[in-house]
Amino acid sequence: MNKSGAGAAHTVDVVVVGAGQAGLSGAHHLRRVGLEPDRDFVVLDRAPRPGGAWQFRWPSLTYGTVHGMHALPGMELTGADDDRPSSEVIGAYFDAYERAFDLRVHRPVEVSAVREGDGGRLLVETSEGAYATRALINATGTWDKPFWPYYPGRETFRGRQLHTADYPGPAGFAGLRVVVVGGGASGTQHLMEIAEVAAETYWVTRRPPVFREGPFDADRGRTAVAMVEERVRQGLPPRSVVSVTGLPLTDAVRHAREQGVLDRLPMFDRITPSGVAWDDGREIEADVILWATGFRAALDHLAPLGLREPGGGIRVEGTRAVRDARVHLVGYGPSASTIGANRAGRAAVHAITRLLNGTEARAETGETVGAGA
Repeated sequence: MNKSGAGAAHTVDVVVVGAGQAGLSGAHHLRRVGLEPDRDFVVLDRAPRPGGAWQFRWPSLTYGTVHGMHALPGMELTGADDDRPSSEVIGAYFDAYERAFDLRVHRPVEVSAVREGDGGRLLVETSEGAYATRALINATGTWDKPFWPYYPGRETFRGRQLHTADYPGPAGFAGLRVVVVGGGASGTQHLMEIAEVAAETYWVTRRPPVFREGPFDADRGRTAVAMVEERVRQGLPPRSVVSVTGLPLTDAVRHAREQGVLDRLPMFDRITPSGVAWDDGREIEADVILWATGFRAALDHLAPLGLREPGGGIRVEGTRAVRDARVHLVGYGPSASTIGANRAGRAAVHAITRLLNGTEARAETGETVGAGA
């Protein structure tokens, strides 16, 4: 990593933003092609410690209840206690992984903006200084950008409102009347836990939930990925996984349905000081509204590059942003799963290797980036 002059940017070949599953996969593959951390590439992470978004998960989400955690490339996760919180298990695993492959993640580092730099490089502005880079692997995920939909009267509610990002586990809801908003996996998990201790629970979703019978096999997986991939290719924001796959009908879900816990109500029309209300006159009093309404891709730092399409998303082919081939999005859209993130990290590094060797087009113009760019 070169630096010349006071205040000058550090010069590297690749900057990796984010050290979750996707970012660590990308860093691993950068090492495999011969690039050295802190000399040829740097990994920047906003989180205070290893573990990606997993470190912020609620304590009741144990490792045994995690759906489909796929090992990082080159190192299996073995011997984990299913009863330990997933935040602890996966945090320790990511920590061991970073040390095993000497990835030297810089944290906590805030990336404020990525913009056009000098000499064909990108300028990555961060809380520890600027980096001038030939390529960017963006692996910022979604956890830092919870989605709070607005409904009239939200600011008047006298109770507590919180999002999945702040969910502490079920104990804090004992004896309370709780409205859970959202038809995804997190919403159903929260609801089933809270129902065990709350005085009353209500489940509210915009659309009737679709429960998926049978295993989520390879064919279903390919179909779901293809649907998300097509949206990204068109420059539309990725849809949630559940909107494509449906909710898995597990034994726990079946039991909750039999007990009436998952009796869904249509979306309310407004929020009142004491609860929620519908235009047909129905009202529910509540102490808590829990917004399990998902997350959006945390991409605001890329805004100076003008990558977004009119549809609101970033058009991506493979992992490459169509508007700028120096930028690769991993863990975005079709690669927003643990196995997808692994594959995307590898694919991004293969494409970046071609770019660094001068064989990759920078953007739709067909301009080629030379080896000295």
